[in-house]
Amino acid sequence: MNGTLDLKDILVNMNPVLKEEEYVFCSFPSLSSEASHHLNPVSTFQEDEGLSLIITRNVADINGISYDSVFKRITIQLHTSLDAVGLTSLLSTALAGKGISANVVAAYYHDHIFVPSEKAEVALETIKALKC
Repeated sequence: MNGTLDLKDILVNMNPVLKEEEYVFCSFPSLSSEASHHLNPVSTFQEDEGLSLIITRNVADINGISYDSVFKRITIQLHTSLDAVGLTSLLSTALAGKGISANVVAAYYHDHIFVPSEKAEVALETIKALKC
């Protein structure tokens, strides 16, 4: 199933949803992807420096895992194509204009934007304002 490719179609049909859960980014130099399953990560990425995970703040706190910042996730509820051009740039530029960092994760069906928890509501409204 192909996702939406045209940026204008994405902007017309996107439905950004703010998730209530808080998330943190962390890295483990010697942890394998298989060994990370008990942390229930929403995302993993193997970097040269170690395995990076996005996990809930609650899981990090329970397991004594340190983190620098706390984020909330905004999910674009539209199956966007991985070949779509300009969405990440548009989202990050709009959020940068409000002084909000945007950590974008493109998955198969949706784009997810992790924004600082304290700025999540403003970020959601900023993204909604992009809708045509």
